[in-house]
Amino acid sequence: MHLNTKLIHAGQEPDIQTGAVNVAISVSSTFKQDGVGGFRSGFEYARGGNPSRNSLETTLAAVENGKYGRAFASGLAASSAIIATLNPGDEIIATADIYGGTYRLFTKVYPKYNIKVKWVDSHSAVDILAAITPDTKLIWLETPTNPLLNIIDIAKVAAKKPASVLLVVDNTFASPFFQTPLDLGADLVIHSTTKYISGHSDIIGGAVITNSAELDEALHFQQYANGAVPSPFDCYLTQRGLKTLAVRMERHQSNAYDIAHFLRSHAHVEKVFFVGFTDHPGHAIAKNQMRGFPGMVSFLIKGGRKAADQFFDRVKVFTFAESLGAVESLTCYPYLMTHGGIPEEIKDRIGIADNLIRLSVGIEDINDLLDDLKQALE
Repeated sequence: MHLNTKLIHAGQEPDIQTGAVNVAISVSSTFKQDGVGGFRSGFEYARGGNPSRNSLETTLAAVENGKYGRAFASGLAASSAIIATLNPGDEIIATADIYGGTYRLFTKVYPKYNIKVKWVDSHSAVDILAAITPDTKLIWLETPTNPLLNIIDIAKVAAKKPASVLLVVDNTFASPFFQTPLDLGADLVIHSTTKYISGHSDIIGGAVITNSAELDEALHFQQYANGAVPSPFDCYLTQRGLKTLAVRMERHQSNAYDIAHFLRSHAHVEKVFFVGFTDHPGHAIAKNQMRGFPGMVSFLIKGGRKAADQFFDRVKVFTFAESLGAVESLTCYPYLMTHGGIPEEIKDRIGIADNLIRLSVGIEDINDLLDDLKQALE
């Protein structure tokens, strides 16, 4: 099946008994056994798996062109499950401009277990590969990055890395509609399903997809042992959101194109970050590994922090809030919100300035979005 069909049908067959076309929300915490070890349905206890979650995991694997999918209670729970498969002394390589929550895990949580992180101030595949040491076990990439929308060549990193080093790609910003990293050689794909996948700002969730049975088994163990799994209702809402991913992403992209070009020509805007610009430093790589560009646009407003505050006070259609990737347009202040926990010297070094504004462009009428930006800027 093609992607648009997988989104609606993969793992979502009509119920055998009733013919219901929507997957039922299975709220049972435990399942009857026919004697010791006699799991009539394959289920034992809902932390280890239940019909609602298994259906979602099948859909997630299918749309990422993977064999196995695991759903978690949040994107950070999914990240933690991957990191928890490492041993003391193992090393992760990551680029410096990474999601603030991932940065917090790497610097505040796992160092106490002697998991090391080597930071690379570059988005060049050559520089990332050059950072590998005998202790390296994971390369952790975001592409596009949050919030500066830098691009990393997934296929080049995958082709040149040692087989003993796993490549993890956070695909939250692109979504499987625009990018499928497993097809480019990644070992693991991670999502905050809170964002584009669910698309409606009504759940918190995460997912990991792989083609490796061994890695999938390790992730299932983390689900069962640590218990950071989504509720059946959250699985239902996520799967319902996935059904419209294709049509949503097309509108996100269309609106973002118009907004990025409008901002670029505005007198009160210093610089615009948008992967769809042909002069974006990573545009050629993005064109090669992506099928389109998401609704993420960041820009530097002239006038510093004061001007940014005035902008946030004036927007009406855009909502000043955390998160991204939903049907409604959001704006946020990375310097103190998504990346507030990153030290100032690092933010300054990687370009997260105090006049940086991030937009998650929704699917509203483009004229209303443009009018809102015009009045907020002027």
